[in-house]
This record gives sequence, structure tokens and C-alpha cells, in this order.
Amino acid sequence: MTQRPVALVLRALGLGDFLAGLPAIRVLRAALPRHEIVLAAPAALAPLVALVPEIDRLFPRGELEPLDGWSGPVDVAVDLHGNGPASRTLLAAVAPRRVVGFAYPGVDMPGPVWRGDEHEVDRWCRLIGAAFGVVAPGGVAGTLGRSTAPVPAGVTVVHPGAASGARRWPPARFTAVARALRSEGHRVVVTGGPAERELVAGIAAAAEVMPLLGLSLGQLAAVVARARLVVCGDTGVAHLASAYRTPSVLLFGPVSPRIWGPPADGPHRVLWHGDGTGDPHGAAPDPALLRITVDEVLDAVGDLMDTTTEQETRCGV
Repeated sequence: MTQRPVALVLRALGLGDFLAGLPAIRVLRAALPRHEIVLAAPAALAPLVALVPEIDRLFPRGELEPLDGWSGPVDVAVDLHGNGPASRTLLAAVAPRRVVGFAYPGVDMPGPVWRGDEHEVDRWCRLIGAAFGVVAPGGVAGTLGRSTAPVPAGVTVVHPGAASGARRWPPARFTAVARALRSEGHRVVVTGGPAERELVAGIAAAAEVMPLLGLSLGQLAAVVARARLVVCGDTGVAHLASAYRTPSVLLFGPVSPRIWGPPADGPHRVLWHGDGTGDPHGAAPDPALLRITVDEVLDAVGDLMDTTTEQETRCGV
């Protein structure tokens, strides 16, 4: 059997970054239909990688971890990790025939110019489109298959956690939202990662709703895919809602939704009162995030539910 040429894609980042990069990988598959596409990314993403038909296999690697253990020729190496020399150096170590990535000032790294104000999905689609001369439509919807994990369906997901304190809305406000939605007839569940068990349990108990603890990444994806609604901050769960076109109310701050927000044509409502100058890695909730009130969130939920119901009625659902 003739061995397929390999396209090695580096995007060893978190859940949201993984999902935002999937449209570009879809474009890459269209450009290289006969290649084996290998994604270098964290092992924890394996359950979701298995749901992406454009990816043939996962090469487990942490952020900027050397690609030790790689064997065999690489035809094309794609830097979807960033625009600096560090990620490009990792790919150069496997001696690819061709490297695709953004240019970097003062370093011999050819490629398109990086635009700091470009949406994350559009940025990587533009890179692949320019490299292979193909049309590169954006949009994360439909890039992720559905998990068959047995989970509750039709629930309203409240996800209070985030990777940094700057993107965590206060727990008391999430509690107030969860309690109000329960009183309006929503089947509310509170979700979170392994490090957020105390946060999830506390909000669920105070709001008298169900905590969903100990979910695998595949189970979390299945919950979001089958949910009635998602309420969360600027997190990977927000990107899951975009991928599955699950109605969502998203609380942004400090990062602008123009860079990381959901598709404008999806069933999503974004709340943001910032100017894009905050620190996304800060320890304390960003002032822009704190400007979002409980009433704003509940009003956005009501508007979204009314719109969704009207659309379902028109479509005969």
C-alpha cells in the first residue's frame, strides 16, 4: 500500500482554540484530499478529535512541547498555533517539505501578514486559503460531529467557569440567573471542569438546580449539542454552542466578541460593554464583564427564546 503524504497541523491549545481552528482544518482537507491530516494537540481533546471527519489522527502534544517521537516524512506542516518563531521552530524540527504559517517581522518566516484585529476563525481560514489558493469560507457551525454519549437532553446549561478570573462573571450572578430560569420552567443544569467542582456545586445548591459534575469532554459536548440553551462566558463551551448551533447567551469581557465571538447568523446573543483593552489572563473579573447585569442576561434569554420559538413555528417544528 502506498503511504499517504502527511499534513501535520500544530494547534496545541485549549478547547476554544481547537474549535476555532476547525474551519481552517476543513479548508485544509478540501485543499489536500489525499493527505493524512494529523493534529498535534493535547491528549485531553481526543474525544472531540474523533468527532472531526477532516482529522485522521491525533499526535498528543502540550502547548509548545517539542514534537519528540514523531517518525516519518512530513509533506506539509501547518502552524495554526500562532505567528511567532517558537511554534515554527517546533515544526521545522520534523523537516517538512513545506511549512505554512504567518510571516513574522525580522525573521525569515514567509507567509501572509498577521492581523491582530481579525476574528480567530477568519484568521486561520485566510492562512489556508492563501497557502493553497482555495476559497476559505469561515464559520464553525457543523465542524464537529455529535457525540453519542448518554446525557440529558433539552436542558438549559449554565456554565460559570473560565480559564482565567478575568473572564469569570461572579458566582452570585450566575446563581441569580439559574434561579430565575428555573422559576420560568427551564430545566437548568450547572456544568464545569474538574477544578470547578466547588463552584458548580455551590451555584447549583443555592439555585436549587442540578449540578453536572465529572463530565468527560465528550459528554460535555453531547450536553451542549442537545441543550435548549447555554449561558456562559467567553469559554470553550461558548464555541461548542457555536459548533452545534445551540442557542446561547454569552458574556464577554475583556476580549472583544469581534475577535472570539460566535457567528453573527447563529442563534446567539452576545453581551459586552468593553473596549478590548482588558487583560484576558487577569486574576480578577474584568470591569467590562462586571458591567453585565443579571437583568441583561435574563432579557437576552427571553429575546432569544422568543426568536427561536418564532423560527421553529415558521419552519413547522
